[in-house]
Amino acid sequence: MEPVRIGAWSGPRNISTAMMRAWDARPDTIVCDEPLYARYLLQTGANHPGRDDIIARCPTDMDTIVRTLLAPIPEGKSIFYQKHMAHHLLDADDIEWILRLRNFLLIRNPHEMIVSYIKVVERPTPETLGLPQQEHLFRLISERTASPPPIVDARDVLENPRAMLGALCEALGVPFDESMLCWEPGPRPTDGPWAPYWYANVERSTTFAPWRPRNEPVPDELADVLHTCNAIYERLYAMRLRP
Repeated sequence: MEPVRIGAWSGPRNISTAMMRAWDARPDTIVCDEPLYARYLLQTGANHPGRDDIIARCPTDMDTIVRTLLAPIPEGKSIFYQKHMAHHLLDADDIEWILRLRNFLLIRNPHEMIVSYIKVVERPTPETLGLPQQEHLFRLISERTASPPPIVDARDVLENPRAMLGALCEALGVPFDESMLCWEPGPRPTDGPWAPYWYANVERSTTFAPWRPRNEPVPDELADVLHTCNAIYERLYAMRLRP
């Protein structure tokens, strides 16, 4: 198979790391974990856990990062799966390089995202949850390539992993592999240095956990954030991939 570079564009507190585990389990795939994160922290000043260590250990120059993402894939591998956070893209960024990837969007119900995210970051905005950026990416890729990127909803994956991963692979033009449905527990050398702060659950996992509802209320002061995110989410959700 010709080399394929896949860009997975998610928001925070989604199943993005579990998805990365699924692709990493394939014998034909290499993965990378949020290559724009350190640059995002440096440029925005966001005070995330482990900030200084992340900036010290990861590249922050956009040209250097992009060269790595577009570099030849190592021999023996045919897929380069790139786990990205949509909110790591900044307004002034040149994102032409993204058009050289086979992209998809990973979305999640904003209520579920917010009640999870505020346990680590107290005051999210629509932009720090990535939904405006996801919608922008969808429009840009659709207009420039005449091929809308697939949209995958987290709940759909958790409720039917085999069917949804199969549909995603088909939409991306790669064969489905049964190895994507389970993986070994524990950390990975490809995990970013932020893993100790965010990846405890996925490090204990061996497959996609069943979906369960989140009943915690969204704080009143985030009602406007929830309203804005819901409007974008509903537009994207209506176009989501279905098996």
